[in-house]
Parts: sequence; structure tokens; C-alpha cells
Amino acid sequence: MSIAVPASSASPAPAAPPAPPAPAAASGRAAARRSLATALLAAALATAPGTAAAAEGDSRSPEGASAVLDGLKTYGQAVLRTQDGAVQQIPAGLYEMRVDGGGMLQTYGVGLTGFAQPEAHYTETAWSRSPLGGHGDAGRIRWVLEHSYPQLNDLAGLAKAAGAGPLTAESAAAGTQVAIWRLADGAQVQAADPEAEKLADYLQRAAGQLPEPPASLGLDPGEVSGPVGGRIGPVTVRTGAQSVTVTPDAAAVAMGVRVVDADGQPVMTAGNGSTLYFEVPAGTPDGEASVTVQGAMKVPVGRVFTGGEQTRALIVAGSSASSATAVATAIWPTRVLPVRAGAQGSPGTAVGPPTGLTRSTTGTTGLGDEERLASSGSSVATPLIAGVAIGLVVVGGMVVLLLRKRPLEDEPPTSPEAPAPPD
Repeated sequence: MSIAVPASSASPAPAAPPAPPAPAAASGRAAARRSLATALLAAALATAPGTAAAAEGDSRSPEGASAVLDGLKTYGQAVLRTQDGAVQQIPAGLYEMRVDGGGMLQTYGVGLTGFAQPEAHYTETAWSRSPLGGHGDAGRIRWVLEHSYPQLNDLAGLAKAAGAGPLTAESAAAGTQVAIWRLADGAQVQAADPEAEKLADYLQRAAGQLPEPPASLGLDPGEVSGPVGGRIGPVTVRTGAQSVTVTPDAAAVAMGVRVVDADGQPVMTAGNGSTLYFEVPAGTPDGEASVTVQGAMKVPVGRVFTGGEQTRALIVAGSSASSATAVATAIWPTRVLPVRAGAQGSPGTAVGPPTGLTRSTTGTTGLGDEERLASSGSSVATPLIAGVAIGLVVVGGMVVLLLRKRPLEDEPPTSPEAPAPPD
């Protein structure tokens, strides 16, 4: 333990002998050398994290729906007891969100942490990239959503199942949110309304496990690769919509690349399970193309929406027909990805990728496995990260050379009789 000594009682340190003055020119050049070294190192450290972050950010494309938070609309009150013994009354209930492109969502807070600020922007997210990733009670939270308000609009029936008195929309929403908070955070929280509290207890006790719902719209896989002169794919559409539009990017069209079905026919609309291929003419220069699918469907109950780091994650409890988008990319022939085991493709077609190499993680999948791990552990960001690391080594060497360079010709040499200054 260190003890602070008052300045007035501290013993004065012995005075150091005056150092001989250095010539002004040499001193200036030495200072300039140190300034240059500092600037080089600062620039390298400031740039590298941002570059790596940008590479990681570019490796994913939005999947499903995106929305803006309207605010807390249907709610009651709850009482939270914190670990330090404090008691706090907080609102508990349903948030409403406006989906980009059209549609509305009703959502509950996944946990108590983070802010739910109106006008905050959210995107649909797999459980594995949300607070529910690896959470043992994630499936029980989805069960609560499927078996309570607003999925069950029969409030009298819900009250009877819970052994509660009459429920209003507000008390039903409060009881449901309290049950979710308990399962998500283990929070010591109770609904202020006695009937809402009975509903919360019932939902917590009765909750079973349900699997993660599929994305509202996804393409599986999000990236494929193969040689020119044939079809690259397949990419499978996963959606709850009856039909989605299929639009290749303008650059692809300009190169003569077409998005076709297994028979080679151009595709402009698709449904769940449809397969898409990129047909790349022979002689096309190395490059890539993307396809965007869009449609309107109900976002499945249990899908999570996340925003920034300080934003509270929200989970879907109800949805109108809402707009969603997914993107997949084809690359040729610079980086040919291995054929995925068991995949069906035309001869000479590379299918697949290991999803750690996936640039556009658009979803998934009815397999409920939207975030697969790459067997290699690498990603498209790996070369860039390696380059940044090499750059840092080079800059570090320059800094060492600058700082340890022999004295300038007109700098006074260090006297051999004088003791070396302490480090």
C-alpha cells in the first residue's frame, strides 16, 4: 500500500549538478528526431485498430430486417432490487419499432442492461451475435414469447392459465417482460401489479425450450466462388415470404453476369428453398458480383434486434408484414473456395464457402445455425490483419533506429567520467 506524503513534509531531493549546455543546432535536430519517431509510432497505432475493425465490419452484410425504435408503448411497472440492496421502480412492457421499408414490430427487452432510446437504429441479428449467444435459457425466453401477450390475445384465457385475476394489455405486457428479465439476467425483479406478478411466476415456471427461429430472410451461403465460363453456386433462399425479388448488382449486369436457376433461366423472383446461381461468361476478368433479395414477411417471434454497444437488445414478440433484405456474393477465379460436402452443383462449379470466409452473412437458414465457425479459423480480414502487423513491425524498427541513432557530429560526447543517467 502506498502512502501519500504531504508536499510540505517531504524531504527535498539533492540537487543534480548542472548539465553542460548542448549546442542549439544539435539539440534542435535531436528533438526533431524524437518528434518524428513519436509521430510515426502514433500514426501506426492510431491506424491499425481502425483498419482491422473495418476489415471485420466489411466481412458481414445485414441480414433480414432493420428498424428504428419508436419507444415503450404498452407497459406497467416493476420493482427491481439491485445487488447493493437498492430498490427501484422501472417500466416494463412492449416496445414498438418501425421497420425500414415498411412494417411494425412489437418487442420486449432481452435484458436490463443498455439504453432503449427512441430513434435508435436496430438490425436483425442471430442469437449467437446477441446477448442470447450461448445462453442456456434462450429457448425458454422464446417459449415465453410464444405463450404470452401479444401472441396470446385472449387475456381471460391467459389469466386463467396463470391462476391470476383479470389482466389488461398493460399488466400482461409487464408480467411477460418481468419473466423475460428473470430468465435473461437472473434479475431480482417483480411486477408491481399483483396479477402481472402471478403471470410472471407462471411463465417462468412453465417455460420449455424452443429452437432459435430462422431469419426473416436469408441466403445460404452468403458467398460462393468458382471459375468463369459456367455457373457458380448454388445459393439457397430462406424466407417466410411467398415471393421475394431477385436483383443482381449493376456492375454484374455490365459484365454480362446473370443470376439464373439450375436450368440456366434468369431469375427475377424466388421463394423459400429456391436456388440461385451466378452465370459468369468465359473471358470475364477476375472480379465479383452480388445479388440482393428483398421481400415482405412477418419477422419470426424470437428474432433478436441489436443496435450499438450501449443499446439494449430487443426480441420480437409480434410483427406485421415487414420488409427484409439479404445479399450474397460470387467471386471468380482469384479465390476458389472448396466444394461443400453434400452440396449439389453443376459440374465444374465450386460451391460453398467455409463460412469463416463468408463476406455476406445473410442468414440462414432453416438449419438454425446462422453463425457457423470456419474450420480454418481465418476470414477475409486475415490478409489485411497480417499486413497491418507487418507494417507495425517495420514502423517499430524505424522508431528504434531513430531513437538509438549515434549522436550527431556536432552533439557533445558523453563524458566517460560522468556516471550514466538513470533509465
